[in-house]
Amino acid sequence: MKGSQLRPREDLDLPVRFARSAAATEGSGMRTDDVSGWIAERATAAEFSVERIPFAELDGWRFEKDTGNLVHRSGRFFTVEGLRVRRDAAAVPEWHQPIIRQHEVGILGILAKEFDGVLHFLMQAKMEPGNPRPIQLSPTVQATRSNYTRAHRGARVKYLEYFREPERHGRVLADVLQSEHGSWFLRKRNRNMIVEVFGDVPLLGDFRWLTLGQIGELLHRDNLVNMDARTVLACAPVGRGTALAAHSDADLLSWFTAERSGHEVSAEPVPLSAVPGWVRRESAIEHEDGRYFRVVAVAVRAGSREVTCWTQPLFEPCGEGVIAMFARRIGGVPHVLVHARVEGGFVDGVELGPTVQYMPANYAHLAAGDRPLFVDLALSPDPERVLYQAMLSEEGGRFRNTESRYTVIEVDESQVPDRPPSGYRWVTPGQLGSLVRHPHYVNVQARTLLACFNTRAVRW
Repeated sequence: MKGSQLRPREDLDLPVRFARSAAATEGSGMRTDDVSGWIAERATAAEFSVERIPFAELDGWRFEKDTGNLVHRSGRFFTVEGLRVRRDAAAVPEWHQPIIRQHEVGILGILAKEFDGVLHFLMQAKMEPGNPRPIQLSPTVQATRSNYTRAHRGARVKYLEYFREPERHGRVLADVLQSEHGSWFLRKRNRNMIVEVFGDVPLLGDFRWLTLGQIGELLHRDNLVNMDARTVLACAPVGRGTALAAHSDADLLSWFTAERSGHEVSAEPVPLSAVPGWVRRESAIEHEDGRYFRVVAVAVRAGSREVTCWTQPLFEPCGEGVIAMFARRIGGVPHVLVHARVEGGFVDGVELGPTVQYMPANYAHLAAGDRPLFVDLALSPDPERVLYQAMLSEEGGRFRNTESRYTVIEVDESQVPDRPPSGYRWVTPGQLGSLVRHPHYVNVQARTLLACFNTRAVRW
């Protein structure tokens, strides 16, 4: 290979450019304060409605006779099946539940382009049937393989070509397979991409260019920036931060590898009809005790989508979630406390999650000692120590009204020591950002909070 064919392994200017964009709370296009009004205007520009319906009114979906699994007649999209999970040394060592199984890998992609010397990101006002706020700020492209190959026979996905053939239009800044909710998806993965374009990009009505700092400001508003945008922004190459940390990168990886190796997790698909404790009714599949979540059916009308009307199943929780990341300065260096979390749907059984990831309704029947660690501190923090807080919803294409209160809380050594309990580790945001460059290391809830650091929604 000739010397002229060699190039740097890493673009050292990228973190500087991302930092410049994160510092820009106003951009070259739309004002930050105008984004909410623009989204409201897009909501009135087309018909949107979501209605609960009985399973019998699902069009194209059916329960298989042999298994009871809920499947689409095309064999595409996703299925709702049963899952049996077994894990060692747990308060609940075995359980059964419905699960979403979606083999195909989707694309979550954001276009980046420089205007007036500052990187801007092309964000979409997108309707999802499960959103508590119907339209949210979404990636440029948010599509499953079934959608972008037009299995639904709908319109083409806008801007898809920039992510299918990125080298024709610019260069890739981030590209990594990431998991989704391990409690409700079985080994689900999406391709998270940021692609910088150099030429002109046509600006369509449902899209606007925003800086990273503008998105950070919008992350303070409840249910405005959707989960798919947050997970992509978590993958942004913002740099490694300080060279000092409570643990070296090698020690951190060794600890995480030991956590993965030390948990025996078995997740086995089973027929949906054979899941004990769950009852299929006319309009819902739900737990006999009314806890956890339910599977429901909806009819959707959405004038701005590739298909303007359809029906589908959705998962709906039985309460709001509590997601908290604790933060401390150790030796003057900012750190956050992560938890090696086991979920039945993870590819490798364990991923790094926030300090607390908790749905109170799911633990109401258990003894207080069986609740996750640090729950009381997460539920009742000192308001002066809350660095970030917002109600944010999860993936609206598969989940209905799934909201959690996301917080970043500053703690001191008396509350969480330098050596936290087993299963927890202090890491710098830069270390967490380095791990996100690899698949299946950091879960989607922790990636949301990392996106808040990357966009400077958390100023600390």
